Amino acid sequence: MYRHLIAASMFVVALCCQVVSADVQPHPNIVFIMADDLGWADVAFHGGNAPTPHLDRLATAGLELAQHYVAPVCSPTRSGLLTGRCWSRFGVTTPTNELALPTDTVTLPRALQTRGYDTCLVGKWHLGSLPKWGPNHFGFDYSYGSLAGGISPWNHRYKKGDYSVTWHRNERLIEEPGHVTDLLTDEAVQWIETRGSAPFFLYVPYTAVHLPIKEPDEWLRRVPKSITGDVARQYAACIMHLDDSVGRIINALEKGGVRDDTLLVFTSDNGGSTAENNDLKYPDDNCPNGRLTGNNLPLRGKKGDVYEGGTRVPTIVSWPEHVEPGRAHSPTQITDWMPTFCSLAGFEADSNLKWDGTDLTQLLVNQTPLPTRPIYTAGPRWRASSLHYGDWKLVVSGEGQNRKVELFNIAADIGESKNLADAEPKRTIQMLERLQQAAKRDRDAVAK
Repeated sequence: MYRHLIAASMFVVALCCQVVSADVQPHPNIVFIMADDLGWADVAFHGGNAPTPHLDRLATAGLELAQHYVAPVCSPTRSGLLTGRCWSRFGVTTPTNELALPTDTVTLPRALQTRGYDTCLVGKWHLGSLPKWGPNHFGFDYSYGSLAGGISPWNHRYKKGDYSVTWHRNERLIEEPGHVTDLLTDEAVQWIETRGSAPFFLYVPYTAVHLPIKEPDEWLRRVPKSITGDVARQYAACIMHLDDSVGRIINALEKGGVRDDTLLVFTSDNGGSTAENNDLKYPDDNCPNGRLTGNNLPLRGKKGDVYEGGTRVPTIVSWPEHVEPGRAHSPTQITDWMPTFCSLAGFEADSNLKWDGTDLTQLLVNQTPLPTRPIYTAGPRWRASSLHYGDWKLVVSGEGQNRKVELFNIAADIGESKNLADAEPKRTIQMLERLQQAAKRDRDAVAK
């Protein structure tokens, strides 16, 4: 009797797997668009004051990941995306111009190349700001944009110093006129238009809305009159310009007849910033003075913080005929995308890649909630770290006598306003143990 029950159960499982796999197209094209410093409430579908019609439509027709987490700053998030591992495994917790990843790392584009994918990066790299450390050395067939971090919008210069000249095509430094957002979008669209029959992975990490910003007049004229102040209007124009660029990429996919075959993700690399726009560390590009107006409400904190405002970002997944409209509340992280894309592409690693992320396919295709799991975040220079587990979040900052332990129920207190560490001592100890366990693998793959 037990043998018959087991056989029947295995048949049901196999049948379910066949149904699921029948719903998932093998080898989809993948377009991953990443904004830079875009805050939770900077987008209109989260109450932002700048119109974002293309992103709004994408959110309505696609699946919003309501708890999608990234690193508090840029280079760590990028390393998490391209490796499936927490950035701290590579010793990367801050923006870095030095080589971030070991040169033999099995990156996402390298994995996809083995499955016949064309791979392209258009935008900001910031995982090694010299040509010898550039994207083409890590699995991208084609690359264009900034080898370093955020750049001035018109002169395309990074901060003064050894890495200031950074604009490139395939790791060859170039000079060309134009606004950075337009140049990146033009390049991405052109690359889509030249595709053949092979599946492709297009990664578009924009520099918008990273400082310093100065938008074309045509975009400033479109900003609602209700938004006042020079930098506030520039910031709104930058968001609207970015939104239009997302629309242009979608239109290129539709014109090429590949929209239905393309899984598209939109996200940000960290939360919004309120830093001074005209940062004097950059060569002068005549950008306006004043603080950026990044909006992360109702979340606490901003770029650089391990609180929700620094790490929870607006994220949309769109894949016509495969991903149904909705809002998924399972916590997800930037490290999940490599396991997910590799699974959809049929990639099988020859060795254990030690992924921290998990395959999101069933969440995306069937909206099946993920099992409860720890989600670990190492903050800049490990000055703070956090761990999510279910509805709970632990934040540890400082050292020695200045060490601070905070425990929040995120489901009940999205603004992280009530520290429950003293009221929940047993849970706090359990969360500390989970955090310590998650941190054990930090620096186990530091670039030599």
